[in-house]
Amino acid sequence: MVGIHIAHAQRISGSSTLKIDDSLDERIFSIAQLEFFEDTTNTLEFGDIVQPDFQDNFKIRPSFNKNKFNIDNTYWVKLSIDKTPNSTKKWLMEFYDQTIDVVEVYAPNSEGEYDEIIMGDAIPFGSRNFRHKNFELLINNNSDGISNYYVKIQSHQKADIRIAIRSINRFIFYALNEYFAYGVFYGMILIIGLYNLLVYTVIRETKYLYYTFYLISVGIYALSVDGIAFQYLWPNFPKWNQIANGVFSFSIVLWAILFSIKFLNTRFRSPLIHKVLIIILAIKSIIFLIALLWDPKLFEIRYYDIIPFFFIFFASVYIWTRGYKVARFFVIAYGVLFVGVVVKVLVNAAIIPHMTLVYYSLHLAFLVEMLLLTFALGDRIQILKDNRDRAMRRTIRQMEDNFALKEKVNRELEVKVSERTKELAHKNKLLEDYNQQLTEKDEEIKRINSLLDRDNWKLKSSIKESFQARLSNKLLSFEEFQRIFPDQSACLRYLEEFKWGKGYECRHCGNSKSSKGPKLFTRRCSKCGHIDSVTAGTIFHGVKFPLEKAFFIAYELIANTEKRTLEELAELLELRKNTVWNFRKKTRQNIEAHNIKNPHWDDILIIVEEKVNGKK
Repeated sequence: MVGIHIAHAQRISGSSTLKIDDSLDERIFSIAQLEFFEDTTNTLEFGDIVQPDFQDNFKIRPSFNKNKFNIDNTYWVKLSIDKTPNSTKKWLMEFYDQTIDVVEVYAPNSEGEYDEIIMGDAIPFGSRNFRHKNFELLINNNSDGISNYYVKIQSHQKADIRIAIRSINRFIFYALNEYFAYGVFYGMILIIGLYNLLVYTVIRETKYLYYTFYLISVGIYALSVDGIAFQYLWPNFPKWNQIANGVFSFSIVLWAILFSIKFLNTRFRSPLIHKVLIIILAIKSIIFLIALLWDPKLFEIRYYDIIPFFFIFFASVYIWTRGYKVARFFVIAYGVLFVGVVVKVLVNAAIIPHMTLVYYSLHLAFLVEMLLLTFALGDRIQILKDNRDRAMRRTIRQMEDNFALKEKVNRELEVKVSERTKELAHKNKLLEDYNQQLTEKDEEIKRINSLLDRDNWKLKSSIKESFQARLSNKLLSFEEFQRIFPDQSACLRYLEEFKWGKGYECRHCGNSKSSKGPKLFTRRCSKCGHIDSVTAGTIFHGVKFPLEKAFFIAYELIANTEKRTLEELAELLELRKNTVWNFRKKTRQNIEAHNIKNPHWDDILIIVEEKVNGKK
């Protein structure tokens, strides 16, 4: 508090002068009823504005309201008070808006000087003369005359400039009742929050946790708006106090949307609404980050703040009308909250004139909404319980019907089983008789089959001997040759029998003992480990086309049947002419190399190395 001496007289406010009168406990002036000057240069000091030639700049502007407040300018307000020394009451001046950054009051004292009193939410709470959420100072009413009070106001948010002159008794009565109402309001938030937190710990449904965070956000936001949070929670952090409203208003939107998504089950009941809610939350988050990091002006309540609550309300109505009975209390709750938010935005924009009920409209909306949402959560549990009970009763009735039906079916089955058993016993007797007859027939058939098998074996042997004879006589047709060598496996088995049928002999070391090789139709020498295949050492080794076709090319070279041209043979075997020609040439050269005049089939199969070495 600094004493400032003023030596010259000042003009009084005229019609806005307040006469202290014990018959009136309070009088409240809005900015539209007071003389003020808007300093766009932000350079004027108290000594400048009290000069006689400056006094005419203080004027009453009836159309001015909170929405026209320019946060970049400084406002000087003048209030003339006609003092009454014989008053039996003590009087004080009070400023309602707790969000004003700096309120500098220049109050006249008994020495004819001015005391500078600095208040505001940018000043630590402990520096205030009154430990109250609003800004108050005592009025010096000890002498006669009219005194001018000057107030300098600066704020980074739109300020609601209203000055109340009231008696101490009226202030105490009003303050105690207001704090009592706050206690009831915040106590209900605390109780409802703890209740839902306990419910979450029991049933572990995320929606209850989201609702608890939502209630905490509502409570701290209301504490910040009312100035209670600055008084009790962070009195020594004025910078945080200036952004707390914006932080927790965003927190309300965040948890409200998440809770609504879970409660209304929008992901499955309306995917489009679910996406829109997510988009709204994302946009709101971006605006919040911009306000937090760059532009705190965006923390102020604006028209677009209605959108999240409107869309939650719309989503609840839509899902309710689609048959989701659980949403009925939710619809009413967010309908009330939507109305409260709309009223708060209109009041903030000064479209609706200030009244106590209107000022606390959002508090009342939050209170009613919390109660209704609590009912909605309880109603949801009750509806789910009723559905479960109905389903259980239907299940029990169905089980009873199923049991009765089962008994009936069992009785019918017993009768049918008895009848069927008798029938089966009779048929079983017949089957036994038939079985005896079949057994006798089977014995006879076996005897006939054994005779047939012997005849068949003789026939096959005769056919095979005939084919082998024709093979040796070089008289087989292509179709007959295919019957002997139908595929590669038949050719390999034939070579295996030809090469090792009379005993194994290693081509490297001459050892006569071997074991199976790693692949089919191979042998491994038990002494030197050499692996030998059935085609190794023959003209068929390394053939790149089907072995049975190579067999026929070789056979056709020595056959006594009608010779085929190279083109005919290639077409018959479905091979290229070069392939047929090369293999025929290889076979012919092998025969000529062994100097065989009239080669037979076995001469072609003679192992090349043995023939060369003279070991046949």
